[in-house]
Amino acid sequence: MINLTKDEARVIGVLVEKALTTPGQYPLTLNSLVSGCNQRSNRLPILNLDENRVIAALDSLKAKDLAREVMLASSRVTKFRHTTKETLEISISELVVLAELLLRGPQTLGEIRGRASRMHPLESLEVVQSILDHLSNRDQPMVRDVAPAPGSRAKRFAQLLCPDAHPIEAASSASSSTSPTTAAHNNSELEKRIETLERELKELRSAINTITQSLGAH
Repeated sequence: MINLTKDEARVIGVLVEKALTTPGQYPLTLNSLVSGCNQRSNRLPILNLDENRVIAALDSLKAKDLAREVMLASSRVTKFRHTTKETLEISISELVVLAELLLRGPQTLGEIRGRASRMHPLESLEVVQSILDHLSNRDQPMVRDVAPAPGSRAKRFAQLLCPDAHPIEAASSASSSTSPTTAAHNNSELEKRIETLERELKELRSAINTITQSLGAH
């Protein structure tokens, strides 16, 4: 199976995304590709790639037959397009699911459907599950299921073309980490709640004793 570096994963994800969401601006110039790699929406993690890193990623992707240079008659600058669908021999639906996972990391069924549908319609969660099953059951799997995010029970799915792009453990740690200030605040709130409950319990016991003594007196 083709293995990607983190920079290659971001470049491929952007090329696939822009081909489907802004076809009028595709293939992409180098400037557009750099901007797409560094944009702050629909990206995890946020990167700051310069032209040299994007060019190096493109050169490597061309060697892997995943990207090509094109020169359009109407343009004086070189542009770039991906050949991911053909090289990996996957469907358009599988392509957008992979691209979404490359761009944002592990996600649940609902997240994948909601976000990848901006590139290509995914009719239902069952359709997305079928796509993921097909990608994970290939001779060389391209996705796998991973543990739910902290505080959630929903299973997530991650791509395997570049496993290091979104380390699962790091993502969980970052999501669950708490600053000392926040922890101290939470502890203070918990102590107040315990004190309130203890006071209410004491008052309840006193009321029960009063009632019991009143009934005994009669």
